[in-house]
Amino acid sequence: MADSESIKHAKYDQGGVNARILSKETKADFRRVEAASLKIRASFSSAEGKRLFVRYFNTFQLGIHFISVISRTRLNHDDVAKVEGLIREQMDKVTDQLNQSIDGAEALFQAHGITSAATYDTVPMELDVGVLSSSSRRYLEILGKLDQLMPLLQTLEIHEVITTQAVDIERAALKRKVRDVANGARNLATRLRREMNALDVRRPPMVGEASADGEDTLPGDVSPQREDLPVAVVEEEPEATGVAPSPAAAGLDEVAPSPG
Repeated sequence: MADSESIKHAKYDQGGVNARILSKETKADFRRVEAASLKIRASFSSAEGKRLFVRYFNTFQLGIHFISVISRTRLNHDDVAKVEGLIREQMDKVTDQLNQSIDGAEALFQAHGITSAATYDTVPMELDVGVLSSSSRRYLEILGKLDQLMPLLQTLEIHEVITTQAVDIERAALKRKVRDVANGARNLATRLRREMNALDVRRPPMVGEASADGEDTLPGDVSPQREDLPVAVVEEEPEATGVAPSPAAAGLDEVAPSPG
């Protein structure tokens, strides 16, 4: 009789899944980011957690860095703080929703006598993440909560506590909210970049200030030529005089995703 241990009933992932996911990662350009980062160990087991981290964490991190660091060198600090407040408020709402979903799933586990959760046969994605700010740390925590919730929902579906359709609906809704945080930060950063571009047209950056491309202006520097700036410079903007237009007055809430 053949040794049962030598019989291979199935083939399992040996890291190929993570390699495929990482191969599709959009390479973010951190060459102009001079801030120190805190290295935090992160692990993602679910397909949703892995893909959302790879596709959106760096998008969020670059957006929030531009908002909190670069735009603050040129724009009104109160206006920048309002933008940061919009993002924090959105992250708070998503965190609360994820916590409620996790608590609800755990309550269903207890009510139905479920003692163990489904596990993944794929290799976890484990990596040291360079975190630039408290906002980036909070977004990383949001991604971790989503990753924690996914196998709980799958377990409840396996035990027929909730339907497959209900799992699909909740999963899609939560993934959209997590994506919206990153996309919202990117859109708000783009709006502030336009504010800085408009200010550069009226007044070149002074010594020590950052231009809209994130470069500091040093003594002897020449202001960048207008054709070197992003296309956003020539998009329709209201005429303004004196100081840079307030981001809040410009309708920044229109580019932030709705909390629902």
